[in-house]
Amino acid sequence: MIDVAEILRVSAFGRYHLWILILSCAVTFFDGLDFLLIAYTLPYIRDEMHLSETAMGYVSAAAFVGQMIGALAGAYLADLLGRKPIILTCTVLSAFLTFSTGFAQTPETLMILRLLAGLTIGGLLAPAWSLNVEVMPRAMRATSVTIIMLGFSLGASASGALTNLIAPHLGWHAVFFLCGALTLILALVLLFTLPESVRWMVAKGKPASAVLSALQRLAPNEPLDRSSSFYLSDEASSSERTSPAAMFQQLFKGWLAYITPLIWVAYFCSSFAIYLKTSFGVLFLEELGLSVPDATWLGAVTGLLGALGGVLLLALTEKRGPAWIALAPAIGAPFTLLLGLGLVLNGPFFIPVVLMSSIMVGTGHAAVVAMTGIYYPSAIRATGGGWASFVAKFASVAAPIIGAHFFLGTKERVLHGYLFSAACLLGVIVCVLALAKFAARLTEQKPDA
Repeated sequence: MIDVAEILRVSAFGRYHLWILILSCAVTFFDGLDFLLIAYTLPYIRDEMHLSETAMGYVSAAAFVGQMIGALAGAYLADLLGRKPIILTCTVLSAFLTFSTGFAQTPETLMILRLLAGLTIGGLLAPAWSLNVEVMPRAMRATSVTIIMLGFSLGASASGALTNLIAPHLGWHAVFFLCGALTLILALVLLFTLPESVRWMVAKGKPASAVLSALQRLAPNEPLDRSSSFYLSDEASSSERTSPAAMFQQLFKGWLAYITPLIWVAYFCSSFAIYLKTSFGVLFLEELGLSVPDATWLGAVTGLLGALGGVLLLALTEKRGPAWIALAPAIGAPFTLLLGLGLVLNGPFFIPVVLMSSIMVGTGHAAVVAMTGIYYPSAIRATGGGWASFVAKFASVAAPIIGAHFFLGTKERVLHGYLFSAACLLGVIVCVLALAKFAARLTEQKPDA
């Protein structure tokens, strides 16, 4: 029998790994592009539809509600049916729904379409994370998740740039039409080139011929033959029941009983900070004196730099342990606090402080996202990431609704929003430091026979 886990562990990062990473980045790029369009087009939609602050909050929250449901459904189906079919299905549906959003004429239609789009976006991310964790060499697992989430941030940044380039001339509708069409082209590429996870195939007892074909691409120098049989030495047997309840229970097995709640709370706090920024960052900065185009460009740049920072931070974390993830929120919290206290609003340090605060919020969030799937076995990895995403989406839904009620309308309210974000960053620091302790215990735990 051939130990697939050992082959993947010692395999060198090659061209096929790179191709999977590029495809995954393209998936998350268009995911971020389609999802964050609403944040950057919201000022134009507000003026056309005469939206109140409360209505803007509900429009922003609609996609997050969809993400909550989609995260659970997509993750469970990905563990049951495979990573590829769920990623492909969600990409096709996302393309259709993004294109359809351009036809919206009322706030109610807009909310429904963004709710449905959120279902596809929520259902896509956990399978994409899982696919990369399961095919990459050991030293690249967490970093690969951060790199593909860099794709999400690049897409989010591109949505700001496209909005600035297109919306003032052709209207906000044209932005959704273009992005929906581009996402559909990506779906066609995925149909013919996206592979399935070899770890998932072994864990689920798929035919040896399919495993062999996938493994030969990932480890072309390994001596393999068609009579080989395969197993995973670093995971428990996959004989567990596959009902949603049974798979949920496995998230709390052994040291995971401590790790899973800490991941959830850290992801929740980080999500509140990042989605308050992405939902109302432009409106916050407009209230503090910047023009909408300048605030949009600033949001796009900080989103991109935050994602790049996440990649660098995870490269450090791979070598020195998960406690280093706390570095980003530890740097970001003081800068966010300076904004919330109003100490730098009228001076030359305003823009630099906004940049550092926003970049560190993004860097920390990218690193926290990478934690959500690396501690779980292949048979439940997408479920683990999906449940973490589901819990985090409570924050994603709450952020625009609470933000609309308490943090919009006046400069004083905006400052309160920055203070609340600083508190969220402190919560991330506490959870990550505790998680590092229990993660070390998990690495010492042997898999069941």
